[in-house]
Amino acid sequence: MATQSKSNARVQAALDARGWTLEVVELPASTRTAREAAAAIGCTVSQIAKSIVFRGEDSDDPVLVVASGTNRVDDAAVAAVVGEPVALASPDFVRQATGFAIGGVAPCGHPQPLRILLDEDLANFELLWAAAGTPRSVFSITPDQLGTLTGGEWSRLAAG
Repeated sequence: MATQSKSNARVQAALDARGWTLEVVELPASTRTAREAAAAIGCTVSQIAKSIVFRGEDSDDPVLVVASGTNRVDDAAVAAVVGEPVALASPDFVRQATGFAIGGVAPCGHPQPLRILLDEDLANFELLWAAAGTPRSVFSITPDQLGTLTGGEWSRLAAG
């Protein structure tokens, strides 16, 4: 890639730190939503590792959930894992906690460590695609690599 945004560069640095040959790719089409990302990449929506940030209602701590693109995340399941009620985070809270704007939140490259929960349905795929810091950038990763990269807790998080 010729030039990277600062957000893309942070994600690439986090990937490079693992010694992997994963590469942030900037696409001409939007990857802001799971459906848009799948269309731009040419994969299934389920293979998109979408990032959703919650805020602990008691602690005010951020919780990053990485879920399969077709799954609706069950707030109660997230609350049960983290031990407190949660609410979807505001755009400002998301940017402060992750360093990224909604639509480009990567599972790595954050300014401080975050509690990360991984939707167990992601383990059903050989290859996943995650946001890489902007609404037009992604990187591919295996479920095992995603677990290693994030240190996330695998849990059943899908509603229904």
